[in-house]
Amino acid sequence: MKISILFGGEAGQGPNILTHTLGEALVKQGFYSFYSRDYQSLIRGGHNFNVLTFSEEPVYSNEDKLDIIVALDENTEKMHKPKLKKNGIILKGCHENMYFAGLLFKALGLDFKILEEELKILEKRFDENIKEAKQGYSDGKNGINLVKAVKREKVNFMNGTQGIAKGAVKSGLDIYYAYPMTPATPLLGELAEKQIEKNYLVLELENEISVINAAIGSSITGAKSMIGTSGGGFDLMTEALSLSGIAEVPLVIFLSQRPGPATGVATYTSQGDLNIARHSGHGEFQRVVLAPGDPAECEELTNQGFYFSQKFKIPTIILSDKHLGESFYTIDQKINLIESEKSTSIRRYNSYEIEHVSNSATDNPEIIKKNVEDRIKKGLEIEKEAEKFNQYDIYGNKNSKNVILSWGSTKGAVIDAIKGLDAKFIQVKYIEPFPKSVEKEIKNKNLILVENNSTAQLGSLIAEKTGIFVDDKNKILKYDGRPFIFDELKKEIEGRLG
Repeated sequence: MKISILFGGEAGQGPNILTHTLGEALVKQGFYSFYSRDYQSLIRGGHNFNVLTFSEEPVYSNEDKLDIIVALDENTEKMHKPKLKKNGIILKGCHENMYFAGLLFKALGLDFKILEEELKILEKRFDENIKEAKQGYSDGKNGINLVKAVKREKVNFMNGTQGIAKGAVKSGLDIYYAYPMTPATPLLGELAEKQIEKNYLVLELENEISVINAAIGSSITGAKSMIGTSGGGFDLMTEALSLSGIAEVPLVIFLSQRPGPATGVATYTSQGDLNIARHSGHGEFQRVVLAPGDPAECEELTNQGFYFSQKFKIPTIILSDKHLGESFYTIDQKINLIESEKSTSIRRYNSYEIEHVSNSATDNPEIIKKNVEDRIKKGLEIEKEAEKFNQYDIYGNKNSKNVILSWGSTKGAVIDAIKGLDAKFIQVKYIEPFPKSVEKEIKNKNLILVENNSTAQLGSLIAEKTGIFVDDKNKILKYDGRPFIFDELKKEIEGRLG
């Protein structure tokens, strides 16, 4: 059984807390829950909605049709009723949001004590919330008989932002610099909240140029430094990114993508920054670019980002986006982490090619040539080291001739979409260095590419690294600022299966 619920209303009416309260409760009852957020760039008014999908089996994305609509305002019903299933339910009326929580728990046949426990954890306005919830539960009607789920131990309900934060803290983060820019801003808040407890420092500076230069300065003194931004802010950082490359200063950069160019659509999602992550900065220098696809991978790959950054004294870029950063997933797998030793030594640093005994600037052609060749050698060492990690994962029928290629936040929708299909899904996690062994997995196969951009940037990378091209008719590209919906994606994949 799979149930999809939409919570909608104006900004400020509380659809987020309703969604999260139910999601947390369902996970504790043994269900797999997933929800994504859709909101405008407004503090009040407008139309915001979340879609929560849950099942007794793993679920990583939303579907197009809805079983329940929770309408906190009239506009929600008008906009989303066409997607309600034939026997679907609409919960509406002029009530506070926790009244709807009571209605919903009753409709799903969940014991009120479960809701009460969640409200205790919430703490805020408990007396008012419990009163409203009791009234809603009393007024509600049983509508759906849920399949009994098996409760599991060590389950987390978390989003990608929380995964990035955990990965950074567990890697020994000393200082995080950022200037607010959606959708990277939530990480600033997530890390700031725990800085005293976990003994690191979070600083918001006046702009992105200050952010990266301050982080480089902190790294030079030996601090494990990390910065965060979105595409527009990252553009401003690229000159200093080259400084990190030539001066051999460890630095971890969180790049959370949103649609562009320029301001684009500030509160929506995209995968348009793979190329700038790979190529930004002038000159030639080494970097690692990692692309997690769920919160568990956010934690693991951020940790690996610190490892590569410290071991090879290079910038490492963690690619995320709004959908991955703000969507909540049920995580029950083991998180694998690796220790990274601080590698910075106190010496003279500058932005010039240097003579390595005195660390002074030089224009000697022999030294310049050797420095460049040393950086090339470092790149080869990084490639070899990367082979120790899972640079990509394979899902579905591993012997299938139909191979789906994708990266980042599309992972969940692809996994849900290929259930029951003769298809193998290769999720590329290491963008740079690119895993050479992918070539043997895709050679002479029917290739289907899935990306949240209009130019198939992963497809171009694969062609560059392997010489293998994905036919244009087999590229499934979505670039309206919204994530993939698994049932719509399934139809697109079925139309391209060999």
